[in-house]
Amino acid sequence: MDFLQLVASRQSDRAYDMSRPVEPEKLERILEAARLAPSACNAQPWKFVVVNEPELAINVGKATAGLGMNKFAKDAPVHILVVEESMNVTSFLGAKIKDKYFPLIDIGIAAAHISLAAESEGLGSCILGWFNEKEIKKLTGIPASKRLLLDITIGYPVKDKRKKSRKPKEKVISYNTY
Repeated sequence: MDFLQLVASRQSDRAYDMSRPVEPEKLERILEAARLAPSACNAQPWKFVVVNEPELAINVGKATAGLGMNKFAKDAPVHILVVEESMNVTSFLGAKIKDKYFPLIDIGIAAAHISLAAESEGLGSCILGWFNEKEIKKLTGIPASKRLLLDITIGYPVKDKRKKSRKPKEKVISYNTY
């Protein structure tokens, strides 16, 4: 698949076929794409906790849906939990000097890699930031001192592709000046 075609076809899928598990080899390729994502000063400030055991996936999904949002998450066969890890020294110094928190940028790049890799494997995904962090940490053994930033659901989508609604190029792109 051409890269722009891949980007155009990727969407946030909010309904998954629970009868169809995600094949381990597809999941491994998605995780490898995440592992290879670039990061400031090669800090790699992340850990990916993969939840694919069916009962645990349901419970993590319930904790994601428990705040009244993301009710579909309880039906996702896989959750990739993205935990923020420490920056390395050069990334930390760069962040202080430039007043930019690079780990959040880096994790965003890794999340994009995950969702695009899932699409290339014929899977759907949805990047979620609204969930019961404390409950998911308890369920998965993530230390209380760590920040759980994202829950990325993965599975076979049951709904057709939607037409993308994006701002026109002229509104979001300029050359040489603002």
